[in-house]
Amino acid sequence: MQLKLNTALIILFLLILAFTTLSIFIDKHPILPFDIRASLFVQQYQANWLDQVMLAISFFGELPWSLLSVLVVAAIFYWQKYKREGLYIASILVSGLVILGIKNMINRPRPTAFYVRLVEVNRFQSYPSGHVLSYVLFFGFLIFLMSRLTTIPKNTRNIVTYLSAFLMIFIAPSRIYLGAHWLTDTLGGFLLGLICLFPLCYFYLQKENQTIIQS
Repeated sequence: MQLKLNTALIILFLLILAFTTLSIFIDKHPILPFDIRASLFVQQYQANWLDQVMLAISFFGELPWSLLSVLVVAAIFYWQKYKREGLYIASILVSGLVILGIKNMINRPRPTAFYVRLVEVNRFQSYPSGHVLSYVLFFGFLIFLMSRLTTIPKNTRNIVTYLSAFLMIFIAPSRIYLGAHWLTDTLGGFLLGLICLFPLCYFYLQKENQTIIQS
């Protein structure tokens, strides 16, 4: 058990180190030729139907829908007698303060029409991607819960898992395609999402193990 914890802590340290290094680099180099090339590559094929698909993928990360999604899902778990899970899901809202704080610190401007095609125009700073962070954290935790809560029907768990995985995989390409973020923004959001997901899963398992021991 201790070996697994040490391994997890090493992984968490490496994630924090990678995110910190990337953040410092982005702070010094807000516009990167690599990012521009990546955006142009993703945007090389354009169509109205693809615009709508990418906007739909990003939908759950838009305010106020991102807040409502978390609260509704948390309420469903709580109502279905999974009260602890509902409270853990609701705690994901704290990540909003984390992302706003880091965005203000780095203060990286959004991609502009000078560099890329803008399908979506956003207000806040670019780095890191709040959409990617929230999807990795929210949908990642749902996948984690579906692997633990075997009392939920298997078909339901499979649907939630596959849908969550789909959104986690495609949220980064959608943000780049829409012109809302650079590739490094999405990478930063992914790393920060994993960093936030770690303690959520860890404390959930700690409480779960305590319950098993007490019973």
